[in-house]
Amino acid sequence: MKRRSLPVAAAFAATAALLLTACGGGGDSPKDNDKIAGADQGETGSASPSASASDDIDRPDITLPSDVIDDFQNWKTGDATKDAVLADAGRAQTATNYAIVKGNPDEPALAYYRQGDALVSGAQWVKSFVDAGISYTGTVRYFDPKVTLYGSASAGVTFCTDESKAFNKNRKTKKVDRTPADKDAYVYYNTHLKKAKDGVWQTTELVSDRGNSKCTP
Repeated sequence: MKRRSLPVAAAFAATAALLLTACGGGGDSPKDNDKIAGADQGETGSASPSASASDDIDRPDITLPSDVIDDFQNWKTGDATKDAVLADAGRAQTATNYAIVKGNPDEPALAYYRQGDALVSGAQWVKSFVDAGISYTGTVRYFDPKVTLYGSASAGVTFCTDESKAFNKNRKTKKVDRTPADKDAYVYYNTHLKKAKDGVWQTTELVSDRGNSKCTP
């Protein structure tokens, strides 16, 4: 049984790699019977920040299908700049999920919210799902976000995800694998973002730690 993690690039470093946590068996790409942690979700909370934006930026549409939910809980701090960073950090996660659902490693929304190592590893991760013939369904809960600003155009964001209610779905048969979750369904993320000229905060580096005690119940 393997659980899915989102694209991984070493935060504040140069190395990028896909993170696949396996319990029993091997392999380096998701299979039809792999459990896909519904990345960053829950029963209650707010919808993806991609659903609405208070700025005048012409953003791509990354509306997820009705059976795929990104649930961002307590995704605001009250500080305008930090909230803008958080919103785009969330959109980067949703853009990746959107690309997986569409089966398109070249999805424009992915490059809109991810650059550098984060974009490279993100496209590779989406391609691994395409190659395996799977998508996913369910809810990913994103919680406990923390933002650190480094000047006016650089920031760090850490957050947790609960992927226990998201599952791999075979693209052809639509069969859903509902393998029970364990602590590996909880993932700790450490990301770095830079502000682009148009005002969008793009994720450039990202590292994840599956089963981290900071996120597990």
